[in-house]
Amino acid sequence: QVQLVESGGGLVQAGGSLTLSCAASGRTFTAYGMGWSRQAPGMEREFIAGISRGGVPYLADSVKGRFTISRDNAKNMVFLRMDGLKPEDTAVYYCAAQGRLRIGIARPEDYDYWGQGTQVTISS
Repeated sequence: QVQLVESGGGLVQAGGSLTLSCAASGRTFTAYGMGWSRQAPGMEREFIAGISRGGVPYLADSVKGRFTISRDNAKNMVFLRMDGLKPEDTAVYYCAAQGRLRIGIARPEDYDYWGQGTQVTISS
């Protein structure tokens, strides 16, 4: 059974940093893309970052220049480094993984597996 488990969320002040981690189990995702989405209260889920099997990143405009996505294939993990956090970054953050080869990494429809989410709260 595939599981994606996020960790690293919490409460930080505006301007601070957090690094989210996602550990995958049940199968390896070395050959597939992985990513992150988020959902703020009362808002639709927003896909914010993806990374190809080769390490090529995609970042949504809302986080470009502040967030960095990376992966460790040996550990079957993906990370999201978040700097310059703003109150509007407050959301539940979800890890995602592709289950088969796909052309893209930038849309939620490109992903087959999702984690349960971790809360990130930014205070002003």
